[in-house]
Amino acid sequence: MAQAHADTTAHHGSDPNTYYVPHGSRWPVFASVALFVAMLGFASWLNDVSWGRAAFFIGVAALAFILFKWFADVILESVSGYYNKQVDVSFRMGMVWFIFSEVMFFAAFFGALFYARQYALPWLGGAGDGVATNYLLWDGYSAAWPTAGPGEVGGAFQTIPAWGLPLLNTLILLTSGVTVTIAHHALKAGQRTRLLVFLGLTVLLGCVFLFFQAEEYIHAYRDLNLTLGSGIYGSTFFMLTGFHGLHVTLGTLMLAIIWLRCAKGHFTKENHFAFEAVAWYWHFVDVVWLGLFLFVYVL
Repeated sequence: MAQAHADTTAHHGSDPNTYYVPHGSRWPVFASVALFVAMLGFASWLNDVSWGRAAFFIGVAALAFILFKWFADVILESVSGYYNKQVDVSFRMGMVWFIFSEVMFFAAFFGALFYARQYALPWLGGAGDGVATNYLLWDGYSAAWPTAGPGEVGGAFQTIPAWGLPLLNTLILLTSGVTVTIAHHALKAGQRTRLLVFLGLTVLLGCVFLFFQAEEYIHAYRDLNLTLGSGIYGSTFFMLTGFHGLHVTLGTLMLAIIWLRCAKGHFTKENHFAFEAVAWYWHFVDVVWLGLFLFVYVL
């Protein structure tokens, strides 16, 4: 009976006039609990609570397991033929809105960087209406970027030259954008070996990028005294590059999962939106990095 129901649902999902409605899932509730545990643990860890660190890692591990099972269910529904064109359109719209939300997320941090450099810093230095502020509170402070602010929060520091590791990472990400595009064309052409090679190269390039960013952070903390606490420059630098690194980590993980699915033959020339969605996300990560390289490192 269960097999007959599955066959009926699969056939029903192929009808363009119907829409597949999944069964009730327990994963959203479990994911919410895991997120709550992880964030509670993280906040407690920052406040030196003894159990905070353990709770954070337990929550993260639980969330990873839940997402693995949740995505496995969605993949099973996809390969079983439950989805039709209407579901495909909804997936595409969802991914578009997700990437738009990510654009707004980074726009907020770029906006903070722009405001600090173009408005707050000159004001503290006495420009325009900030004459009294500079004279009464920060007499002698000269506005120059980068800076730890008039209070010299975190002490003196040095910046990371743009033409070293940042330039190398830029070339790595741009190359990865090319390799994932080649892999996409190979998938549409039915060239499975070429697909796996270039998609694997994209995953490898993502890992290399993360390795060099970790090296950059170690150098900044150990040798340059550039930390998250180095005034307005340190906070904006690490918030922008750190969140971007988190997005690269997520993108690399998604690409690795897509590689495994390609190796199992899950996608066809006509039906491969999961691959396209991850490729969209990866190109978004590339574009954000170009903005970071220009406005954080070069300028």
